[in-house]
Amino acid sequence: MNLTHEVAPASPLVSIVDDDPSVRSSARRLLRSSGLQAEAFASGDDFLRSEFIERTDCLLLDVYMPGMNGLELQQRLTEMGRRIPIVFLSAKASEEEERQALQGGAAAFLHKPARQEALLQAIRAAISNASL
Repeated sequence: MNLTHEVAPASPLVSIVDDDPSVRSSARRLLRSSGLQAEAFASGDDFLRSEFIERTDCLLLDVYMPGMNGLELQQRLTEMGRRIPIVFLSAKASEEEERQALQGGAAAFLHKPARQEALLQAIRAAISNASL
C-alpha cells in the first residue's frame, strides 16, 4: 500500500507595501480572491523587518510613502541581494521615477487607479518570469 501524498504547492505570496490603508485592504482582498497569498505593510521598514521578506514572490509597491519611499526600498533590496519581482503602483510618480523603477529592475509600473485585471496580469507575469 502506497502512502505517499502529493503536497500541493503553496500559492505565491504577494507583499503589498503602501501607506494608504484602503489600497492595502483592497489589494489584499483582490489578490486573495484570485488565489494568491497576500500580506500588507504600511512602510518599507515594516516589510524589511518582517518574516515575509524571505517568502515574498512578488512585491506590490507604492512610490510615495513617508520615510523610505518605494524607489529607496527597491534599491535597498538590490543592495541586500534580494531579487524579488516588483510591480509598482503609484498615483503621482513622474516619468523620471517610472523610468528609474524600470531601470532598477521593476517588472511593471502601473498608475493608480489601475484596472484589477491589469494589476493581476502584471503580478502573475512578474511571478512567472521570476521562476524562469
